[in-house]
Amino acid sequence: MTDSREDERAVSPEAYFDGLFDEDADLVRVSESIRERGMPDISVAPGYGRLLTMLVAAARCKAVLEIGALAGYSGICLARGLTEGGKLTSLELKPEYAELATANIAEAGYGDCAEMIVGDALASLDKLMASGRRFDFFFIDADKENYPNYLERAIGLAVPGALIAADNTLLRGRTLNEGKQGPAVQAVRDFNRRLATDPRLLGTHLPSYDGLALFMVR
Repeated sequence: MTDSREDERAVSPEAYFDGLFDEDADLVRVSESIRERGMPDISVAPGYGRLLTMLVAAARCKAVLEIGALAGYSGICLARGLTEGGKLTSLELKPEYAELATANIAEAGYGDCAEMIVGDALASLDKLMASGRRFDFFFIDADKENYPNYLERAIGLAVPGALIAADNTLLRGRTLNEGKQGPAVQAVRDFNRRLATDPRLLGTHLPSYDGLALFMVR
């Protein structure tokens, strides 16, 4: 006979809570498009996707900037929370990813409020800053070695009170392991410390899934 306590331990808290929600057809379609193309399956976790939608909606955001689009999973989550007349701007390095994300976001019904910028994210961020663009929500989920640079650009592009969310701040446990000293791990550790100590920011780190940083620009 199986010990019921073993059954309980076999289910993670994240899986338990995710199982309470109905299947999301748009996001399932995005995940399927990722698998069909052999792309890395690294979209934001379902629970954090729902959190992004809620935060954008609660803050009544009108200008959201996403750094790293992949196939559009997080873009859909962000667009769902936009206030009327709001706009999602996504930055993506790879043209093939940008094309798929644009198609998936449009199929979910948000094509009219979405803008895709293809190319190096730091260069795109500098162009946005030079043009006077400002944003009230940022989601960072791109190459980890540039997380500290993306943070500085986000602060420069932020309106007062803007929110910054960043995914994968645990790097599957590597940020906790002092034996791991690769450039991506060191960059994310630096990013995490900056978020916790920068007087321009107020917020916290969420430890579920693969870690999410959530901060407000003062």
